[in-house]
Amino acid sequence: MTLFAPTVIVLAGGSGTRFRACGGASHKLDALLAGKPVLQHVLDTVTAAGLPCHLVRPPGGTAGMGDSIALGVSATPNAQGWLILPGDLPLISSGTLRAVAQALQEAPIVVPYYAERRGHPVGFCRDYFAALAALKGDSGAAALVQAARDQGRVRDLALEDAGITCDVDTLADLRRAATLLKANPPSQA
Repeated sequence: MTLFAPTVIVLAGGSGTRFRACGGASHKLDALLAGKPVLQHVLDTVTAAGLPCHLVRPPGGTAGMGDSIALGVSATPNAQGWLILPGDLPLISSGTLRAVAQALQEAPIVVPYYAERRGHPVGFCRDYFAALAALKGDSGAAALVQAARDQGRVRDLALEDAGITCDVDTLADLRRAATLLKANPPSQA
C-alpha cells in the first residue's frame, strides 16, 4: 500500500516589498523570528510533517503567486497532489499539513479555515495539474477554487491552528508572530 503524500509547494518567490517599506532590513522570509529565518520555520514544519517539499524561490523572484504556483507544480509533475503554502506562515503546525493532506484523499480541493478565516495550505488533487501549471500573475489559484466550489468539489476544513492565517508581511506582523510563538510554540505533533 502506497502512503498518500502530496507535495508541499512552499512559495518564496515574492519581492516582500511591504516588509521593506515598513522598515524591514531584509526580505521578510529572511527576517529572524526566535533566532531563525521566517522561511526556515516553514521548511522545518514541512520536514516535521514528513511530506515531500518543493521550494519556489527563483533568483529575481516571480511575477506573482500564480507564477510561483505554476513553477512549483510544473517542477513536480509526478506528485500525488499539492499543498500550496506561502513561505511567510512561520507558525503553521506540521499536524495541520498532515490534516490537509489527509482531507485531500476525500476531496479534490481542501481549503483550511481557522476562526472562520480562510488560510493555507490549500490542497489540490492531481486533477488540477494542468490548471495550476497554467497560472500566471498575482491572483494565485482563487479562481480555480471558486470554480470548484461552484461545482461542489471543495472541502472546507476547520482547524484549530491560528498559524494558517498568521502571515508575516510587515514588521508588526513579525512582532505579533514572535509574541504568539513565545506564548504558544506550534505543535509539531
